[in-house]
Amino acid sequence: MSYEDVASFAQTWGLLIFVAVFAVIVAYAVWPKNKKRFDEAARIPLEDDKPKPDDRRNGKKPE
Repeated sequence: MSYEDVASFAQTWGLLIFVAVFAVIVAYAVWPKNKKRFDEAARIPLEDDKPKPDDRRNGKKPE
């Protein structure tokens, strides 16, 4: 096997693996079951950083 053969094989299969992984990631991101989790994660930057009153009663320290 020459370098060109190995490089061609790696490029072809590397591309196919990349496309397959990309398709799996996109499918995971748009899967209806994950919508609630991603919606909650999208709201994290908008949440108030102040501790809630019930957090102190449960023994949690304010951040």
